[in-house]
Amino acid sequence: MNSRERILTTLGHVEPDRVAIDFGGHRSSGIMAQAYIKLREQLGLPPSKVYVYDLIQQLAIVEEDVLDITGADVVEVGHDFYKMDDYWQDWSLPDGTACKIPAFCEVERDGDNWVVRGDEGQVICMQKKGSLFFEQTCFPLMDSDDEVFEKLEYYLDQVMWCRLGIPPAPAGLDEEGLEVRRSTAKALRENTNRAIYGTFGGNLVEIGEFVFRIDNFLALLAAKPKRIHKFLDRLVELHLKNMEKYLGAVGEYIDLIGFGDDLGMQTGPQFSPAMYREFFKPRHKILWNYAKKLCPDLKVSLHCCGGVYPLMRDLIEAGLDAINPVQFTCTDMEVGRLKREFGKDMVFWGGGCDTRFTLQNVTPQQIREHVKEQVGILAPGGGFVFQQVHNILANVPAENVVAMFEAVNEC
Repeated sequence: MNSRERILTTLGHVEPDRVAIDFGGHRSSGIMAQAYIKLREQLGLPPSKVYVYDLIQQLAIVEEDVLDITGADVVEVGHDFYKMDDYWQDWSLPDGTACKIPAFCEVERDGDNWVVRGDEGQVICMQKKGSLFFEQTCFPLMDSDDEVFEKLEYYLDQVMWCRLGIPPAPAGLDEEGLEVRRSTAKALRENTNRAIYGTFGGNLVEIGEFVFRIDNFLALLAAKPKRIHKFLDRLVELHLKNMEKYLGAVGEYIDLIGFGDDLGMQTGPQFSPAMYREFFKPRHKILWNYAKKLCPDLKVSLHCCGGVYPLMRDLIEAGLDAINPVQFTCTDMEVGRLKREFGKDMVFWGGGCDTRFTLQNVTPQQIREHVKEQVGILAPGGGFVFQQVHNILANVPAENVVAMFEAVNEC
């Protein structure tokens, strides 16, 4: 069974020949550049140029030699862009380590900080001195009374998460950009037997929080529901138009399409199940079912952090096939409970190792025991892809990362 077959078998809720593994197959299963450098050293591999493909989170592309050693079965649709020299520019990590970042990312110094500017010269995000990430500083609708949202595409382009894309960005959804997406996805498909994850986005909750600011958006759900319904209708209209173009270009070359919406907090959902059902469930259903209409064999994955146990049945009813990263340290998110109640209908793409405390604070032997316990609960019957709970942060010991992957491969 090759990697693609292993993932597809898992998505069909059948046990594969071994546990399927995702390491760097999407933007929440990866590793920060500093930790990646240490991991390569721990594995005895030669130094890399370190391709930071996600500038905001400063995630490194996980190269083929590391994918092979860890047993990873998934790559993201822009994975091979690290082989294209002219796609990259030189940069330095906060500790001074040289790396590469995409050439289209226009970062500049502002005193001791790094910034990216929007179309009107405003700072849309900033990496402050001593910080490991870029943080959003521009919320286009925060002080706006816009009720019709005709400039929605412009607003989105002033948000770091939309403006600073990942490979194959800056290829857009015009004819030229679609041809780049099509040709590079086709080449990747022809040169790997790993499953291919197509990151589309299609965010609803998060886009609202990005443009209004999270506190305002959550308040507006209650205070001005008609305004938010209008906003979400306009957003869905845009997502559907873009999805048709996106899947028209890459749909035949990918195995699942990735959406994103952090619905949860540490203690539960950001809003009541009733609010989810009013504002978001019908629109998630429209988006996810449209993806399956365009590409009937495609599986739908959602990146969704937090405690979302009260929403799980609704997500399944809306058409979701897989959820990551399965943040099982949140309220009501114990993996045994999730597996019992939803394991026949939902693929748990994650939940393999806690990164909030365990991965960075315990011994390699404790990591092995922790991983084997999680896998022992989630793997039986299929429907489980191993990944750690979100990205591996800069301060995680490399020996713990190695122990994590050794343990799952032993399983």
